[in-house]
Amino acid sequence: MQAAEDEPGKARRDRALPGGADRRVPTFELFFDLVYVLTLTQITELMAHEHTGTGVLHGLLLLALVWFSWSAYTWLGNQARTDQGVVRAGMAVAMAGVFVVALSVPEAWHDLPGGLYGPLVLVCAYLVVRCVHLTLFTVLARGDRGLLRQLTVSWPPVLAGSALLITGVTVGGGWQTVLYAAAIAVDWGGVYVTSRKGNWRIHSTSHFTERHELFVIIAIGESLLAMGAGAASHPMNTSLLAAAVLGVAAAVGLWWLYFDLATLIGERVLDRTRGHTRVSLAVHAYAYGHFPIAAGIVVTALGIEGVVAHADDGKALGDFYAWALCGGAALYLAGVLLFGRIMLGMWGGFRLAALCLLLAVIPAAASLPPVAALAGVVVILGATAAAETWRYAELRHHVRETPH
Repeated sequence: MQAAEDEPGKARRDRALPGGADRRVPTFELFFDLVYVLTLTQITELMAHEHTGTGVLHGLLLLALVWFSWSAYTWLGNQARTDQGVVRAGMAVAMAGVFVVALSVPEAWHDLPGGLYGPLVLVCAYLVVRCVHLTLFTVLARGDRGLLRQLTVSWPPVLAGSALLITGVTVGGGWQTVLYAAAIAVDWGGVYVTSRKGNWRIHSTSHFTERHELFVIIAIGESLLAMGAGAASHPMNTSLLAAAVLGVAAAVGLWWLYFDLATLIGERVLDRTRGHTRVSLAVHAYAYGHFPIAAGIVVTALGIEGVVAHADDGKALGDFYAWALCGGAALYLAGVLLFGRIMLGMWGGFRLAALCLLLAVIPAAASLPPVAALAGVVVILGATAAAETWRYAELRHHVRETPH
């Protein structure tokens, strides 16, 4: 995470950020994100395999852990170059930890016979990732009393949440789900309370916003991977071809509603702020506000995978995939609406209408053929994008043509 512009000195700042305030994301951070691609894919497959509301809940709880670990390293990457020295070495260790988390996802709730106890392996790997992050931040914070105080108050919620996670995998069953949720509430809640007006640092708004944009791209790309998984072992036919084209159209719709204007405005608004105002915006709009955006994409990907997998079986889509497809897109729109509300203080009327419509058509989507249900979602997303393109044409031109 990040924070106030209370800088201990220009010399230290330049040493921490040799790329300057306008630097972009180094390739090592893109490399770091690759392990998260696998993790998102594994979570989607877990939800598809369990094929229940409980399975979706399990997936979202895992996604919350994954998101918060990724977000933590985004704040770290804004503090110092990640492709140099001890930070690079530490993040390489964290990459291995995330990779182990990804491999353990299928056993997150149900250990397979033989070998190590899968749920505990996942939790231990996750704790390594979080502890490496705070340790690296402490190394970088030497000489910065404000940041060191911030890190000191960040350890308790992390450790308390860790204890709940370990207890959860020890007792197992339904209590594991309850304790996972409690762990996330303690971790997220504790970090939120200490971070809103804390002493984190945001040195480069361009780097910070670009990192979140890249995660959204990763998540949307995962929806395309889910389509490929759904099409596996199916011969190509017109239904599958139509589902594939519509799936790509849905991914484009999600991309459009986030990248066409929202992110451009978000970066400019964040760049104009200073001190605790910047911290508060970053915490609310990005660290926490982007989670429903990422979760919405992953759940929508689950729905699209179901459409592609059952495109040619002659049956209705069914309740599970209808809720995933329409509900996931609605959750995504809710996240984008929340982002706009925090950054601009306004709600998007077209998006709000689309969200309500997506929820309203879930029963109809469940009774429709899979391809028809996906077509309906594409129409809603496309109509929303088209309406906003027309309504905000002047604003878009102004934002794109006016330098920071």
